[in-house]
Amino acid sequence: MASVAELEKMIPQVRRDIVRMVHAVNSGHPGGSLGCTEFLVTLYFGVMKHNAQKFSMDAVGEDIFFLSNGHISPVFYSVLAHSGYFPVKELATFRKLNTRLQGHPTTHEHLPGVRIASGSLGQGLSVAIGAALAKKLNNDNSIVYTLHGDGELQEGQIWEAAMYAAAKKVDNLIATVDMNGQQIDGSTDQVLPMGSLRAKFEAFGWIVLDTEKGNDVISILSTLTKAKELTGKGQPIMILMKTEMGNGVDFMMGSHKWHGVAPNDEQLAQALNQNAETLGDY
Repeated sequence: MASVAELEKMIPQVRRDIVRMVHAVNSGHPGGSLGCTEFLVTLYFGVMKHNAQKFSMDAVGEDIFFLSNGHISPVFYSVLAHSGYFPVKELATFRKLNTRLQGHPTTHEHLPGVRIASGSLGQGLSVAIGAALAKKLNNDNSIVYTLHGDGELQEGQIWEAAMYAAAKKVDNLIATVDMNGQQIDGSTDQVLPMGSLRAKFEAFGWIVLDTEKGNDVISILSTLTKAKELTGKGQPIMILMKTEMGNGVDFMMGSHKWHGVAPNDEQLAQALNQNAETLGDY
């Protein structure tokens, strides 16, 4: 597993990948991708047990991650590429004709690291529960992880899945909600207030952890480590993670306007300048 210093060194490179990908095709979702960079880098390089060189859909003996809010594919693709699932240079094909790197992850292109199509919101938790139950049936002690947007929790299927996971004691599942408070049409409180998510998930029978510092590697690592320690105790686990939309690019931070808008040439230059430390662009 990577050290904290190694994780923090990777983060500016992933941010650069994100803004360069969406700028190149004037299309994509940079805001949420930037906000979840620390989480996905920490998960893939510091927490999860996985083998990019031997990718298989069933992941026997490995942890699994499902990206439910598939529109933040730029950060997902960058982390997968730097993990070795496919060549980093392939990031340059993002959203282009016949690419394996569709705007929302799909499976028919057979891109290593992607196990579900996640263009439609609200479905990832259901799929993760199925995978977690399969692991239990196979006596596989690995963990299933998911990531969801807070706006995504306005989808009814999420709550059906939440009820099922607790009722069936799916305790090898760790779900995380990116609580940046923003969605495409405004703040989540303006569009559809959801009240206390902690109270809701606890009422559904989940163990709930909070991290107020979802853009801090040490905080994320600590929370994920604690979540792993709580697996196997008869309840699914939910992490409520507060992040900043557009984190790491000052003019994008905190605004829903960057949910699905690409930077222009001048804005790209600013974003790259703010994340100058790099491991090498594709």
